[in-house]
Amino acid sequence: MEKKDIKWGEIGFEYMPTDLRFVSHFKDGAWDDGTLTTDATVTMTECAGVLQYSQSCFEGLKAYTTEDGRIVAFRPDLNAARMADSCRRLEMPVFPEDKFVEAVVSVVKANDGYVPPYGSGATLYIRPYMFGEDAVIGVKPASQYQFRIFCTPVGPYFKGGVKPITIRVCDYDRAAPHGTGNIKAGLNYAMSLFPIMDAHRKGFDENMYLDAATRTKVEETGGANFLFVTKDGKVVTPKSDSILPSITRRSLMYVAKEYLGLETEERPVYFDEVKDFAECGLCGTAAVISPVGCINDHGKEIRFPSGMEKMGPITQKLYDTLTGIQMGRLEAPEGWIKVIEEA
Repeated sequence: MEKKDIKWGEIGFEYMPTDLRFVSHFKDGAWDDGTLTTDATVTMTECAGVLQYSQSCFEGLKAYTTEDGRIVAFRPDLNAARMADSCRRLEMPVFPEDKFVEAVVSVVKANDGYVPPYGSGATLYIRPYMFGEDAVIGVKPASQYQFRIFCTPVGPYFKGGVKPITIRVCDYDRAAPHGTGNIKAGLNYAMSLFPIMDAHRKGFDENMYLDAATRTKVEETGGANFLFVTKDGKVVTPKSDSILPSITRRSLMYVAKEYLGLETEERPVYFDEVKDFAECGLCGTAAVISPVGCINDHGKEIRFPSGMEKMGPITQKLYDTLTGIQMGRLEAPEGWIKVIEEA
């Protein structure tokens, strides 16, 4: 494995083409075996289902070089299962979960020179996705699909270190009750683009979405779940049928209980109680945890005791423990680490 000539410490969280990607086609009711290809382009009819009716879903996960030199992926089986849920909700054919994991492994192996070295702060981001590709003019599911995976090396989500962010309570709704908020559909992210850009234009880093039915309960942001820490050290995360089930959040809650001995709770979180929490963070694949220092509710600020300079103490322990597991510094629970290449 010869590493590419890349200045690992200088890359950002942006797309960089790599050598090979995986593609499989669904036609006549079945998936083909799939193959690796050097072709990074996608060609389809102008009437493709994905272009007309946004029939698409995706996943995101990472591969790492561990402290002992192995290349590993973090819990790809959960990404496979979540994508299967997305496909069923969107009337798309499920790509077999075992084949999903095999395809992730094959793509990372084929591009192992792009896996950043340990200690660089960079990782290999892996993007599986699926879309309807044949012509659909009436409103109905496509009959042909592509499942693809590409990967790209990315730098740390926060250049220059993690600083607590300021978010606002958003007037837009992220997801309707009984809608698609609990799956990773491309259409969910398209509708979040205006609110996030509007937030940026007004000086905020992210949006806090409340539940659409009552606007009294915390849901998530446009691309991350919330974690709160109470003043007595309990880790709390919102529970709702319209929240995307984050793999990072699920892992952090396990780490909190089993590694750090903290009490954990997944329950509806009412916005009225947010002011009483000691720490707040956003969790997801890209940044693991983004600490929140301030929430702006239409001009009224909620400032957390953890402050605007650094992560709160429990949030920091959660971050350090999970990244320690991912990077091989700490022993992982059984099944969490998929070894792709040995040292």
